[in-house]
Amino acid sequence: MSRPARAWLDPEALRHNLAKVRERAPGSHVMAIIKANAYGHGLTWAARTLGGVDAFGVASIEEGCELRAAGIIHPVCLLEGFFAASEIPLLAREGLIPTIHEPGQVTAIAATRVPLEVWLKLDSGMHRLGFPLEHGNAVFTRLLEMPGVSKIGVMSHLASADNPFDTATDVQIKAFLSVTASWGIERSIANSAGVLGWPESHMEWVRPGLMLYGMSPLIGRQAIEFDLRPVMTLESAVIAVREHRKGMAIGYGGEYVCPENMPVGVVAIGYGDGYPRHAPSGTPVLVGDTIVPLIGRVSMDMITVDLRRRPRTRVGERVVLWGRGLPAEEIARHAQTIPYTLVCGVTPRIPRQEIGDGH
Repeated sequence: MSRPARAWLDPEALRHNLAKVRERAPGSHVMAIIKANAYGHGLTWAARTLGGVDAFGVASIEEGCELRAAGIIHPVCLLEGFFAASEIPLLAREGLIPTIHEPGQVTAIAATRVPLEVWLKLDSGMHRLGFPLEHGNAVFTRLLEMPGVSKIGVMSHLASADNPFDTATDVQIKAFLSVTASWGIERSIANSAGVLGWPESHMEWVRPGLMLYGMSPLIGRQAIEFDLRPVMTLESAVIAVREHRKGMAIGYGGEYVCPENMPVGVVAIGYGDGYPRHAPSGTPVLVGDTIVPLIGRVSMDMITVDLRRRPRTRVGERVVLWGRGLPAEEIARHAQTIPYTLVCGVTPRIPRQEIGDGH
């Protein structure tokens, strides 16, 4: 029998969440963001499951080529563009659409007649990638005149849309619209937070990521409030139950000391699987139908939990670390991180299995 730790993937939840994107932005095309192995869910699995989207967004040419090798024929945008002029023929051959965000890329495209569709990226306030807004017209005009450029879209990225009360987002949207209003091309600035919290950001294209996987991108808001369903459920099982006496120290460093005689469960999951090592005692863990607290340090392969709320727990019982019944946002809050890092951090040794496949 194999180790019980695994990540169950729910294809219906993924498609349901896509439907919620379309409900929120009914007039927009959808570029599903599946970079970083689809936020830990599996790049090709997500792409095949999301066949109803208009395009995919990935970080690199390697991810784009992986999609093409898997038979994915949708438009694929490389959000970091290309890194060397020598990649341009491969982009054209594979039909990958680079994001153009710095002058060297413009120079490289000007030196070739290989036909390319591109997204021009403007910096409207994120101050990471993109041409300054005041240079936008000049760069756009130059690209428009290049024989190798077959189509241009324009995008930017929201820096603070996760906070509905941050006025910087409204400033970014207005500035981006002001510069691009007369260009007559398709525009995109909305990420998941923009889709849910900023309707004026939707424009011709939206680029949802986190919300597709069933997690809320908005500070202080839960996915259930937007009828989003978790796609990944990280699961394992109890592999030992021990009765410990008052005063006994649990795990590395003995940081947790039993306040009374108590049952302690050992679960086959740890930081070697992607469970956050810095999750503190008190982080919720779902054992069977009961939330119990994590106790002691997270080990590479195991965690320990306080079973006083569920003293009849037996070896082999199912444990959910996040997903159905236990939102990833809640674990992230306890671990002082964000849900992105949880799902992206699930390591390759955790099998991904589609729900319905023996579950």
